Amino acid sequence: MNLDFSLDPLFSWYVLLLLISGVVMFVMGVTNAARQSIGWRIFGMVAGVGFFGYAVYLGFIFEGGEYLIFFKAFIVPVVVIVQFVRSLLANRGLEPVRHAPVPESGKTN
Repeated sequence: MNLDFSLDPLFSWYVLLLLISGVVMFVMGVTNAARQSIGWRIFGMVAGVGFFGYAVYLGFIFEGGEYLIFFKAFIVPVVVIVQFVRSLLANRGLEPVRHAPVPESGKTN
């Protein structure tokens, strides 16, 4: 196992965050709790499997050397979670209500 927070904390946290992001994104896509479109669900599941797979590779198979830190690994989960929450709120009728401006009446010049 390649996780050693005292030796290389950046690498270890990166692997841990990839692993967590992958699982969360996959579970959100599978459960369909927010009734998202099939496209968003598939995107979330594919990205989740990719993140999880890369974390497993780095954590258990990788033998040292150079590795890539995908900054998208931090952005994509945020986008997927935001979309999940927006869909969840919209499907539960909790989305913000936008009212049209009310004309002022009764004013005389």
